[in-house]
Amino acid sequence: MPRQIGILLYPDFQLLDAAGVTTTFEIAGEFGGAPYEITPLSQHGGLVRSSSGMAVDTVPLAAAGSFDTLVIVGGHGHKQAMACPELQAFIRYQAGMARRICSVCTGAFLLAASGVLDGRRVTTHWQQADAMAAQFPEVRVSAEAIHIHDGPVWTSAGISAGIDMALALVTEDLGADIGRRTAQQMVVFYHRPGGQSQFSALLEMGSTQERFADLLGWIRSNLTQHLTVDVLASQVGMSPRNFSRSFRASVGMSPARALERLRLEAARERVEGSTLPIEAIASMTGFHDPERMRRAFLREFQQPPQAMRRNANTTH
Repeated sequence: MPRQIGILLYPDFQLLDAAGVTTTFEIAGEFGGAPYEITPLSQHGGLVRSSSGMAVDTVPLAAAGSFDTLVIVGGHGHKQAMACPELQAFIRYQAGMARRICSVCTGAFLLAASGVLDGRRVTTHWQQADAMAAQFPEVRVSAEAIHIHDGPVWTSAGISAGIDMALALVTEDLGADIGRRTAQQMVVFYHRPGGQSQFSALLEMGSTQERFADLLGWIRSNLTQHLTVDVLASQVGMSPRNFSRSFRASVGMSPARALERLRLEAARERVEGSTLPIEAIASMTGFHDPERMRRAFLREFQQPPQAMRRNANTTH
């Protein structure tokens, strides 16, 4: 029997948030022999226009059935959607009925407004994380995670992270083999752990100031050095105070936080992808002290390096 998947849309939603998740379920269903039945939903039904101008035909909430999984997408229209009593009532009802309720990017704001995220650890796009934490202090927001699973609630960062989350959902439903085959068909990574930092995507994108994009690359190549704010500011020809302020405004975190994220990313790659001793990895990624690296892993990933290595060997 097909698993029922509801995709909740609203005016000015992000088309790729919906398309990425939908395509993942579609392909996995074909491989898995137990297809997913996907229903786009909206308040009134009919065509709903995305922020790109393309529209999707939807079923009205009043005609919606029950769902195994409900996914709320993000988009420019999320603030208006948050204020809709009918959407909020629908989300609360489905949260009590569906096996899982999920969000992509700023779709998490709709879940937070409905009270579904109270007391839970969640994520959203890094640019919106501070706003969510300020608006919903009862929600524990992690600005860096790609996706987070807290009980029946799954939340993810922007667009591609929604695909990561959907692959994790598929793996939970149909097993790792179907998850891997789905990822191969989509030409995406199968295993990008949910706790992994969004900062790797930041590094690929660079920043709004090109010189900081170059600096991030330079840091990545010099992790073993003693990289103080003075050193980093000198690298881009700025005063330490102006550098710290400009860096935070452009990249979205302090220089110290960015440095730790890059060290964690490099360390995690080696922990999961090599057999190097933990002590050697701590040294070559700038942590130097294995205990210092272990504490950083616990803060960021909620598990020590040794456990992450065991989990990686199990899932690959």
